[in-house]
Amino acid sequence: MTTRETTRLADLCDLIVERVKPGERPDSLYLGLEHLASGRLIRLGGGLASEMRSSTSAFKPSDVLYGKLRPYLDKAVLADQEGVCTTELLVLRAKADVDPRFLAAVVHSPHFLEYAVSGTTGVQHPRTSWAHIREFGAPSFSYDEQRQIADLLWLVHEAINCSEALVKEADALKRAAMQTLFTHGLRGEAQKETEIGPIPESWELRPIGEFAHQLQYGISVRGEPTGRYPILRMNCQQDGKVLLRDLQFVNVDDKTAKAYRVKPGDILFNRTNSYELVGRTAIVEMETDAVFASYLVRVSVDNKRLDPRFLNHFLNWDTAQFELKKLATRGVSQANISAGKLREFGIPITDLDEQREIVAILDTIDRKIDLHRRKRAVLDDLFKALLYKLMTGEIRVGDLDWPT
Repeated sequence: MTTRETTRLADLCDLIVERVKPGERPDSLYLGLEHLASGRLIRLGGGLASEMRSSTSAFKPSDVLYGKLRPYLDKAVLADQEGVCTTELLVLRAKADVDPRFLAAVVHSPHFLEYAVSGTTGVQHPRTSWAHIREFGAPSFSYDEQRQIADLLWLVHEAINCSEALVKEADALKRAAMQTLFTHGLRGEAQKETEIGPIPESWELRPIGEFAHQLQYGISVRGEPTGRYPILRMNCQQDGKVLLRDLQFVNVDDKTAKAYRVKPGDILFNRTNSYELVGRTAIVEMETDAVFASYLVRVSVDNKRLDPRFLNHFLNWDTAQFELKKLATRGVSQANISAGKLREFGIPITDLDEQREIVAILDTIDRKIDLHRRKRAVLDDLFKALLYKLMTGEIRVGDLDWPT
């Protein structure tokens, strides 16, 4: 790597302070920290300045809006139009010989993030400041090099945005499919009204307990970083599936472990959690020695009458979640649904053939969602690697095989 001269952030941009009082620009775009996502170069959305009751800062297109509050959140975007923003965002305007897109990349670079965090003050609301970050030193790049770096980083960033859009579209497709499948079925039947809304005429609404071998509370043992048996907690659930990730472990005897060991087809039900998450379920698909935690309920069903995958999909359907939450006892910070209430919860039952056909359709959509998410994760890793290596000068755009 060729040794480069360094330049300060203050040599790349100016801090713009143009205060706007409430009501002065009611129709302007308003951006708050909630409209910025960590590590992203463009905003998520926006509001109206008329909704604000405190002073804001004015910005113009191509200004970089940098979040000084909790800088470890890595929030900064390139403005795509003029507007006003919270004063928790610093308005940085690139100098004439600096590409604004490059400036946005600088304040997302790992070294800048580390530097900004090192200069925070305040315990409850840690903030960095312009007086601190203006002294950040970075390798110096010519305008042409800045443009090439920005072109590549923004190309990858746009691919990430496209992947995120595809995930959202696939999620919406699944919701629509669930609504159709659980209310109309696959055989074009007439519908009948039930406690949970319309279902196909030949389907029956029956309590879960009628099909359950067991509804069992999990093991009440605190997890540790190491131990004999992994213990599944709520963080091991994602999109209706149990994942062996971020595991903790417990030391229990073999007899206890056997009593609480999960097996493929088991459904783990969140019996106590925030109101938003209580009632969520995930199915175990793999062989494992893992046991499960006390705030989960294991639901094991007679798979000759009820496909557990069908039950899992149904319980995670928006309508079923709405009905399940009606069963919750709400505390100060958590809600709770007992195994007894879950046992009486009504589920729509059709024959196994139709259950399996519905499962096949929903599983296909799930695979599509998973594919898009994995692609997005790869692109995210690529963006972070390029951001580090390009901004430090470790690699040069010209050394990469990509179309310019």
